[in-house]
Amino acid sequence: MKTLVLGGTAWLGHRIASTAVAAGHDVTCLARGIAVPDGVTLVRADRDHDDALAPVIGHRWDAVIDVAREPGHVRRAVRDLEPVADRYLFISTTSVYAAPGPVGADESAERVPPLAADRVPGPDDYGPAKAACEDAVLDAFGEDRALIARAGLIGGPGDPTGRTDYWPWRFAHPTRASSADTDTSTSTSTSTSTDGRFVLVPDAPDLPTSVIDVRDLAEWLVRCAEQSTSGVMDAVGPSALFPAHLEAAREAAEAAPTTVTATASADWLLAREVGQWAGPRSLPLWIADADWYGMNARTGDRARSAGLTHRLLVDTLRDALDDRERRSDPGTRPSGLDDDDHAALLAELLAGAGAGEGSPD
Repeated sequence: MKTLVLGGTAWLGHRIASTAVAAGHDVTCLARGIAVPDGVTLVRADRDHDDALAPVIGHRWDAVIDVAREPGHVRRAVRDLEPVADRYLFISTTSVYAAPGPVGADESAERVPPLAADRVPGPDDYGPAKAACEDAVLDAFGEDRALIARAGLIGGPGDPTGRTDYWPWRFAHPTRASSADTDTSTSTSTSTSTDGRFVLVPDAPDLPTSVIDVRDLAEWLVRCAEQSTSGVMDAVGPSALFPAHLEAAREAAEAAPTTVTATASADWLLAREVGQWAGPRSLPLWIADADWYGMNARTGDRARSAGLTHRLLVDTLRDALDDRERRSDPGTRPSGLDDDDHAALLAELLAGAGAGEGSPD
């Protein structure tokens, strides 16, 4: 196939391009960057310019794959490429939905209103911007020639957000606390050790989590291009409760048997301004408000019926950890608690355990 990837130099786009090359396709990436995979033809262009796609509209494309978030980029792309492209695959997001929805919601859920502007004004406009991109693709290509893949949380090696490497990293690098720091009699699991290894976790036994491995998503998208798959689909990972996610992270890290999770309540964490979901000084994937639990528990049935498959969560987390360990600054990532914050919060929690404020599990 002659495939055009709009992007291809950042995480997901790069993985799509390399996957398509490995499958034997003729791949061209149109992007501002230069870090394209081996075997890819690079066309450097800035999609902010109206004529950015001029170098590629003189060719016929079997498939176009687009990871854009700016509505103007997509509106200009479908305008220029519809006459010369057989299919258009757009990677959208489950953030287009108007509400988190109940557990088990699907593609029929209501969307947010699409953004009228060509540029995304701020982070809160991400969902409306992607909705506008979806509309532009469907208006130009129709459902028969377009795939809208609404991705959930994407994880695995190279995760630029640091969300999916945090928990295996933390289990691989727990905080050591001596018996002087806590009354180990509050927990039978630590009473045999005077040098326990602790990981601070939120008390969220019913919180769903869902991660789609970047490699699984890229492989599926290339297969969809090959098989002319069309329609609107939630490309999400299998749903797993937060404790099961932590156990997968523990296994991925090959954590020592003496590593103990110290559980803190949502109120305790929020009072200490620990962030939720992502970002600095956060506990990644944690959501305090149960009304938002549905965002990580969408069915994904339509995409699985179209051939989306998933590797084991522990494999995704293990490979994310390995990638982080190879970085020059593995202790500094966009999401999570750094070692100092983790140690300070943990010491405070363990010190209060005897007073019933929290305890190791």
